[in-house]
Amino acid sequence: MTKRSTLGWGTVGALGLLVIGLIVISNYALAGWQLDLTENHLYTLASGTDRILKSIPEPIDLYFFYSRRAAENIPQLRAYGDHVENFLRELAARADGKIHLHIIDPRPYSVEEDRAAELGVTGAPLNAAGSKFYFGLAGTNSTNGHQAIPFFDPSKQRFLEYDVDKLIYRLVHPHKPVVTWYASLPMTGGFNTQTEQMRQPWLIYRQAGQFYHLRTLAPGATRIPAKTRVLVLVDPRGLPAATRFAIDQYALAGGHIVTFLAPNVAADPGSPPQGTGAKFVRLLASWGVHFNPNEVVADRSLALTVSGPNGAPSLDPLVIALGRKQMSQHNVITAGLSNINLDAAGALRPIKGAGTSFTPLLWSTKDAEAVSADAVNGMFDPSGLLSHFKPTGRRYVLAASVTGKVKNAFPAGPPTGVKLAAGTTVLKTATKPLHLIVFGDAQMLADFLWVHNLDLFGQPLAEAWASNGDVVLNALNNMSGSNDLISVRAKAGFVRPFTRVQALRRVAEARYRAEQVKLQRELKQTERQLTLLQSRRTHKTTLILTPAQQAQIQHFERERLSIRKRLRAVQAGLVRSIDRLGTELKVINIIVMPGLFALLALLGAAWRRRQQRRTGQPAREQP
Repeated sequence: MTKRSTLGWGTVGALGLLVIGLIVISNYALAGWQLDLTENHLYTLASGTDRILKSIPEPIDLYFFYSRRAAENIPQLRAYGDHVENFLRELAARADGKIHLHIIDPRPYSVEEDRAAELGVTGAPLNAAGSKFYFGLAGTNSTNGHQAIPFFDPSKQRFLEYDVDKLIYRLVHPHKPVVTWYASLPMTGGFNTQTEQMRQPWLIYRQAGQFYHLRTLAPGATRIPAKTRVLVLVDPRGLPAATRFAIDQYALAGGHIVTFLAPNVAADPGSPPQGTGAKFVRLLASWGVHFNPNEVVADRSLALTVSGPNGAPSLDPLVIALGRKQMSQHNVITAGLSNINLDAAGALRPIKGAGTSFTPLLWSTKDAEAVSADAVNGMFDPSGLLSHFKPTGRRYVLAASVTGKVKNAFPAGPPTGVKLAAGTTVLKTATKPLHLIVFGDAQMLADFLWVHNLDLFGQPLAEAWASNGDVVLNALNNMSGSNDLISVRAKAGFVRPFTRVQALRRVAEARYRAEQVKLQRELKQTERQLTLLQSRRTHKTTLILTPAQQAQIQHFERERLSIRKRLRAVQAGLVRSIDRLGTELKVINIIVMPGLFALLALLGAAWRRRQQRRTGQPAREQP
């Protein structure tokens, strides 16, 4: 018996040494290995991110300014800050030495704080003493170029990977991207023949010129200029076949296109309608997008008040203001924007079998209908649409993102009469996926829909009151990057709330608010009674409370104490519900799950012994 026990303890010791050895070996052999078991793969980098890291030609420096000590008192920011730091460390580890990561906790009035301000990282005020909380990222390259994320907004945590990838991409490609622009609307400025004065470009065009190198696409162009990162087409009507062929070739080669369409609606009563032509609509169809220029979307719930025929205010269901509920919060182009105004927008929908993916970005409410453009053009007062409004109960897509390899709109080759430059390669099929962002409205770019023009001491000042300019710049920002950058999609939020706890809290708070309203109602009623009693008092008894007043006050005090007691009971019930839920989770994690595994192990051992008895083999004696 002693020998068996000695042998058993020796076996246990040998197994312990073996486990320790395996752990030590695995720390070296499995270094860098990860297994992401989160529901939405929060810690798995996108394939586009890996390709961006591999394309870094020379080392860049990333400076993560994070006030770690100050974050100790802010649990949510501390958790998100640790997540950002771990993400940046993972990027640096995968960059093969091309990213030098510096993690800095700047102290107040220190050199590090000055460095953060110099690189464009801003601090949020913490207290009246001037202390600031830093939570941003800056990067520099070998040519003294720098990019910055001033502050990591926790509400945009799903775009963390995209924002950091964009910063790295801008450092690797520091020059302004080339944006080629075509517009049939007078948005690029020029000479106004009616006023005989120079016309200022629209604000969005001026803003785009600050961030991009803008080139103009001539109406009869036979090719898209070289190095074009984004092709912008604003109301592309009347384009000749040669230009449409050049645009289609650019799409087949995997181009990046942002286009703004226009239904056939007249800008002013009596003027001829001018909208996107049928020929460009057929080009859109080859890209998988259906657009009917003879229809315009009217939305009764989103209608804005405009000046009517006689100057009186009037609701116009064609001029609509989209809110957050009508914008995709999962796309970097529209997430976080407040409101976007549209004027006579057309509806978009995907074409089945086109082979492209269609993702809505903007849409109407269900209180909308598609109105014939012919009916709108002869109407002097658009509010008349409300008198016979018939909502269809469906949401109309007003802007969308389209990606994928597209079909050739000119399968027979270049159109008749089109002469191509020598050595031009004509694509018959798509070589790369097209990235297209299409808006069903071109007038949304006009200043009057989103800008107030002010005069400040003789200096013109533009004040935006809608996010039209932001959505356009976001689209250009997204499309001006590489295909790898565009492929990085938003992830689920890092913070995972306890939904059952929140549901319990909402129920309890609803009861709490109901009791609070009841208390306030009784308080007002009692005050009215007291005021009435006081008005009946005589001058001699001004400072003396009558028995009725005393009774009312005593009644109020008793009622107030009773209601406060019930409020405390509701709050106590909330705490008990949450504690009970926590206890259930602890029992499941600490007792139930280990017990279940232990039971399975015992059942497995019993089954193995039974099998051994059946085969006649003696069970191995346990030490």
